[in-house]
Amino acid sequence: MRTEPAQLAPGLYVVATPIGNLRDITLRALDVLRSADLVLAEDTRVSGKLLSAYDIDASVSAYHDHNAAKRTPGLIKALKKGERIALMSDAGTPLVSDPGFRLVRAAVEAGIDVFPLPGASAVLAGLVKSGLPTDRFFFAGFLPPRTVARQKEIEALRNIPGTLVLFETGPRVEACLRDLALQLGNRQAVLTRELTKRFEEARYGTLSDLADGIASDPPKGEIVLLVHGPETSRWDGEVVRDALRDRLETMKLKAACAEIAEVSGWSKRELYALGLSLKS
Repeated sequence: MRTEPAQLAPGLYVVATPIGNLRDITLRALDVLRSADLVLAEDTRVSGKLLSAYDIDASVSAYHDHNAAKRTPGLIKALKKGERIALMSDAGTPLVSDPGFRLVRAAVEAGIDVFPLPGASAVLAGLVKSGLPTDRFFFAGFLPPRTVARQKEIEALRNIPGTLVLFETGPRVEACLRDLALQLGNRQAVLTRELTKRFEEARYGTLSDLADGIASDPPKGEIVLLVHGPETSRWDGEVVRDALRDRLETMKLKAACAEIAEVSGWSKRELYALGLSLKS
């Protein structure tokens, strides 16, 4: 059954766009992009390719990290007057690793209607392709580029009870995988790249296996890493306290924390803080 596009109500439309294959755009997204008073894009060159492919002659303006603070008040003012503004991502769903969240937050605070238009997402596409558990997952975005900061952040992810989803770049992915193996243990993982595109690929194995493979065959393009959650169930807090008390009778705190961290699902940092509180 053929239906005519509905008249757009005033408000902010958050439009998901394809992550590679242009045919992954939704019919509703096309309707909104054609009808909006203004289309905001992080990179107008990228958005221009999509709009041109579907013969959409829209008024397009840049909205990115460098101008968001300056542009947001004026956009909120236009929305309050009843304009219909579409915010589109370079690829995937806006607000995931892009500056659009600032405008959405300001719109919500101003009482302006926000309409999310679901569509392509590298996070969900990678999760589906991975074969790893999907009942619980945690999106951590890009980890820090520097080793010490990256390892510290990975340690904080150690006990997340679900599949970890990360974005990474080709030049940094080997170091990232080795740090993940070091901090989390050699878990099962999947490296996906170029999702929905011509050279889409997935590599399966342990974190160390994937890192070794990259050394001889470095991947190119946009990468989504997926890491299996911890196999060890997390001990109850009272059980951990009892274990610490027992070991602290014969061991130093640092050694006791290291031993318990191996089997409890608690990080060394968490155990050390708990140990200090017990001592005091």
